[in-house]
Amino acid sequence: MILTVFRSRLNAQTLDDYRRCTERTVALVRDLPGYIGHKGFVADDGERVTLVEFASEDALHAWARHPVHAEAKRNGRSALFTEYRVQVCQVLRDSAERSSASAPIA
Repeated sequence: MILTVFRSRLNAQTLDDYRRCTERTVALVRDLPGYIGHKGFVADDGERVTLVEFASEDALHAWARHPVHAEAKRNGRSALFTEYRVQVCQVLRDSAERSSASAPIA
């Protein structure tokens, strides 16, 4: 599995453009073979972190080369973000456990 960590800070004047861009790219990536899922978080200091999982490097590269995603990256660099960082990681180990006795914390 490949994990992409995308960290960014938004340009406050482009929030509506960011939302439209995100809706469009999320709708596309969900149908891409090898896409597993993603989750986004916003820290108290405004930093955004999005974790995206792909089944393989090939799936990640297909997404990276997708024309709509390429356009979104150009737009992000030129207008949407005041800063960003992308880290691509290969998952070496993945283990999980969920207790059936405890309820999830909301």
